[in-house]
Formats: sequence, C-alpha cells, structure tokens
Amino acid sequence: MAKSDDLTHLNPEGEVHIVNVGEKAGTRRVAVAEGWIEMAPATLERLIAGDLKKGDALGAARIAGLMACKRTWELIPLCHPIALTHASLELTPDRDRHAVHCQARTETVERTGVEMEALTAVQVALLTVYDMCKAMDRGMRITGVQLLHKSGGRSGTWDRDRPAG
Repeated sequence: MAKSDDLTHLNPEGEVHIVNVGEKAGTRRVAVAEGWIEMAPATLERLIAGDLKKGDALGAARIAGLMACKRTWELIPLCHPIALTHASLELTPDRDRHAVHCQARTETVERTGVEMEALTAVQVALLTVYDMCKAMDRGMRITGVQLLHKSGGRSGTWDRDRPAG
C-alpha cells in the first residue's frame, strides 16, 4: 500500500477520503485533454457525410462531452464539485488515420484543478461517437486519452511532450 503522503486521497490511516481544499486559495486553472476514436474508413465517411441513422454524431458528442464535464464530480467518487468558468470541445475527423480526434479544454477559478473534467469530457464525447456509429462498426477503438496541459494551483503548469504526428 502506498504511503498516505504519496497519495492525497488517503488519510494518515490509509483510508480513502476527499481531499480537504478548504485552506487553499482559488486560482485560475486550465486543463486540456485529448483522445481518438478509430473506425473503419466507411464508418468515418458516413459520419463526415452526416449519413448515420442516429443523426449528427459529432454534434451530439460535443454536447455530451460538455454536459459530462459539468457532472464529473457525480461520476468520479472523490472529485469535488467545481464551477467551470469555461469549457470547449472540438471533434475533428482525420481521414488519414480513419479516426476522430477530440480535444477538450476546461477552465475554472477554484481551489482544485479541472483535469478530471477535461478527461471526462473527452471520454464521454468519444463514447457518444461510438454509440452513434456502433450499428455499422462495433470494432471502433477509443485510444490515446491523455492530459496535454494543466495550469494553476500549487503545482503550477504541466505540459505533455507530444511526439510529432
């Protein structure tokens, strides 16, 4: 078992708890996350053309991801409910990769970060694309979900070194 000093969600007795952020000052915090959903070329072409029986997959996924980031605290047991000051989500088809790229950005002025909100937005958006396309392609794969950037708070700014391509 990890020492409680190493994991903020463990108290000194090693029990899971919600981190106390009451003494922290609110600061501007930003997080950016990304992910992909890979699919058959024919599936991607129908998605781009808007020719899916369930409708506009990218529009529905954008709304689903934005709704999900606002409710992260209800989905992830130890997350604090936070007031987002901004959230955006982009879904970009990539014909070369036979995939859709999703990038979410979340912002707040709070006592705790918004990384989980950005990651949740990406996952739910990509799951929505899967749901809307699954009738023609059950072999789709969600991949590469990761945090790209976070800033604000005691730990400052963190950026992932992304390989080219």
